[in-house]
Amino acid sequence: MAAAEPTQHTPGPEDSPVLLPQGSRLHKAPSARRLAGRPAKTSRSSLQSLGGHGSVDFPNTGLDTPEMTQGAHLEPHHSRRHRAAHSGLVAQITDWLKHERARRVARKAKGEASKGEALPGVKALTAVVDSASPITGASRERRFSDSSQGSEALERLEEILKESLSLGENFPKTSSTPGSEKRPSPSRRRRPSISRKLKRNSTAGSSDSEYIEADVLVPSCDVVLDNSRTLTYTGGAASSQTDLSNPSERASKDREGWKTFKSEIVRLAHTLRLKGWRNVPQDLAGEVSVERLSGALTNAVYVVAPPKDLPPPQRQESDSNLTLGGRRAPPKLLLRIYGPQVEQLIDRESELQILRRLARKSIGPRLLGTFKNGRFEQFFNAQTLTAHDLRVPATSVQIAKRMRELHDGIELLEEERDAGPFVWRNWDKWLDKCGAVVSWLDRKIVTGTQGKERSKLDAWKKRGLLLGVEWPVFKEAVERYRRWLYERYGGEAGIRPKLVFAHNDTQYGNLLRLQPSGESPLLLPANEHKQLVVIDFEYASANQPGLEFANHFSEWCYNYHHPKTPFVLNHLQYPTVPEQVRFVKAYVEHSYTARRTSATPAMTASPGPSNSISAFMLDSRASAPQVTEEEQQREKATNETVEQYMEDTRLWRAANSAQWVAWGVVQAKVSGLEAEKAKEHAGSTRPEASADEAAGESDHAEHPEDMADDDDDQDEFDYLSYAQERAMMFWGDMLTLGLVEEKNLPASLLPKLKIIGR
Repeated sequence: MAAAEPTQHTPGPEDSPVLLPQGSRLHKAPSARRLAGRPAKTSRSSLQSLGGHGSVDFPNTGLDTPEMTQGAHLEPHHSRRHRAAHSGLVAQITDWLKHERARRVARKAKGEASKGEALPGVKALTAVVDSASPITGASRERRFSDSSQGSEALERLEEILKESLSLGENFPKTSSTPGSEKRPSPSRRRRPSISRKLKRNSTAGSSDSEYIEADVLVPSCDVVLDNSRTLTYTGGAASSQTDLSNPSERASKDREGWKTFKSEIVRLAHTLRLKGWRNVPQDLAGEVSVERLSGALTNAVYVVAPPKDLPPPQRQESDSNLTLGGRRAPPKLLLRIYGPQVEQLIDRESELQILRRLARKSIGPRLLGTFKNGRFEQFFNAQTLTAHDLRVPATSVQIAKRMRELHDGIELLEEERDAGPFVWRNWDKWLDKCGAVVSWLDRKIVTGTQGKERSKLDAWKKRGLLLGVEWPVFKEAVERYRRWLYERYGGEAGIRPKLVFAHNDTQYGNLLRLQPSGESPLLLPANEHKQLVVIDFEYASANQPGLEFANHFSEWCYNYHHPKTPFVLNHLQYPTVPEQVRFVKAYVEHSYTARRTSATPAMTASPGPSNSISAFMLDSRASAPQVTEEEQQREKATNETVEQYMEDTRLWRAANSAQWVAWGVVQAKVSGLEAEKAKEHAGSTRPEASADEAAGESDHAEHPEDMADDDDDQDEFDYLSYAQERAMMFWGDMLTLGLVEEKNLPASLLPKLKIIGR
């Protein structure tokens, strides 16, 4: 028996295109997205419009309208039953369209009637529509609105499609001749609006590697926030909790400094319209808690917490429904204020570009607002790792996994690859400033005019040459090592493809561990490494993985929270060979997971185990010995890769040390240097006294009240001593690499060398 075919008829008023109610966009079912297209205005029948203009997308259903099947050749095995099922689907959709047209007319008429302009026959027409409606019960009692009626209509169409598709799953699919298939137009895909993109970007950030389609719009203002009087690690508590028992003038000045600092923070938060902070009145700025975090070496970092109890909003007479409860507390903020020498170290525009790239992948904290000398960032409920944490085997493996996800998650730009390793770009950028400072220090040491020590920052005055040799010798050694290193890799062409997007500063202070609660997916064993969040991407760019490993392993040697010597590099704490292998192997083996699965923990239960052997084996027909051989080959390849990375780490370690030598020198506050330059420029240097002594005496004579400020240096990080420690590690590596001989080094330098076995 031949299958019934849809009949052709002359188009009439009843065949006008159907416009779905605007409220139907709120329908959450997957099919609602496929029904978002609007039929084109045409005189063809509704059925032809449906098939030709893609109001509905039917994947793999074999549904073709008469126009679509003109000239199409059906396969001989295409059964009549298949055609009958599809014809039934067409008939159901046609009935649904007619029903929706009638409902639309009735709704329009009823709306006019509610305004006192009732049309004859409206009640009768409404009754006919209601009697024909397949939706009964609770659905019929729903509010008569565009949203609810549109949802009912879409739900009904979804039921029709699901029923028909389930019936047609066992039927063979229609095959058309080449060229007769119609590919769906990109315009039929519903694209998220800009507002939805921004809303998606404004959700809580994570460190996971997810793609986000649009850049986050970050507010900015041209304002400088002065923190020169709030560099201590105490004193930022709320006013109600401040200790007033100390009546000294110094304590009073500190309290006043913190009070002013808090007021400016609240004012700046209002200007940048930081979420929730408009609820903090300016007169409550003193109740804001500001705590400076230790361990940050480039910038001053503060945690800003809102007042504990915000007053209720003022109730207006017109606000009859306004609740009298207190305001909702805004979130904590991370405030980062750039260091005084940072403009010579970091290109802030490049850094912001990198942060935007990271935001597209939801890596690191969200950037909330920027100002001229700092920024506000998302505050994580997390604990900063400690120096000891880096040595914990489980934590070390987790860091390696996160490092691999970062390297694989961010694609390098071509210009970044062309520019070469970032470590050498930093060296070249800092070279002139570093050379000027070290040359000045060398001259003071050689001539014995360094002056007296006034604070711990003057320790360089008694330690001899800062880098063990004078600046020209050190500079030449670095350049000789650089040429040798490039030759080992076959020049720039050999290094370029090995570059990855590296963090370049994975010290423990830049690693946080989130504190998940409840049933968070981060508590699952497979996701534990994702509890780690990497922050501070100021030095992130292209580098060789070996240099990233060398940098991280070198950070094992530091304890930046040591009460007396946070600058010391204890080379005996450098990871042993087995510890290095464990880290690098975890990095290498994590590549399979990082590239094949989403970095975001699944929020729903995973499907049950597959019943297909091929889901677990590359070739289900392989015998057990073959699988074992494949595993052995994979293990051999892994070990070879690990060994190569270990060698790369050894070769690049000196480059890492040279970079941080220059960084420490540029960061340092050298007493007397700027004063001497100013005097030389003015031509008024006193010949009978050293520049350092003259500067110090002049400063104290003009500002005797600031003599106590020398005590502030006790809280400052000794960058020159840090640079000297790094230089000793550089010379140790130069010795083990065979690029320098002991006889060519000063005898006074040899006992200070920091030599790593491997």
